[in-house]
Amino acid sequence: MFNPKNTWRAKLKRALTSILPVAKNRKGRCINCGACCRLPNRCPFLRFKKDGKSYCLIYKMRPFSCRKYPRTKDEWITRETCGYWFD
Repeated sequence: MFNPKNTWRAKLKRALTSILPVAKNRKGRCINCGACCRLPNRCPFLRFKKDGKSYCLIYKMRPFSCRKYPRTKDEWITRETCGYWFD
């Protein structure tokens, strides 16, 4: 099923708006599911441990769009697996 928020255009928008602050109503924490690292295609720096948890090869240098995902509820498209939520 086509998701208009999971396109290269949407990824570019997330990258451009990543300089903005994270919404105050965002709660939770990253649970290393790796779902955000597949938006819209799998990131070449995404790796998985034997326990199924993901990690980033460039974690300390990762882009702001990665650091802040999901920045707003509107950008949050990995609801099923993500450890973050919005009030």
